[in-house]
Amino acid sequence: MANIKSQKKRALTNAKKNLINVANKSRLKTALKKVDKAVEANDKDAAVKAFNEANSLLDKAVTDGLKHKNYAARQKARLAKKVAGLA
Repeated sequence: MANIKSQKKRALTNAKKNLINVANKSRLKTALKKVDKAVEANDKDAAVKAFNEANSLLDKAVTDGLKHKNYAARQKARLAKKVAGLA
């Protein structure tokens, strides 16, 4: 632990933010898996709903700096292709 007061505060702030980032990354991964699961089950309604949620979380991850914008674009394209394949 640091000796300087501002650095002690910064260490605590970083620890809190790290927990938030880990939770958000986990939430994103879960949303992506839900889309894949719905596509495998051939459930178009659930797939579209999960796809919309995943898109929202991907956009939020980019805004928060958790993921690169190209990663989000690639994931969205892959998921859209899978969901569109359900007829």
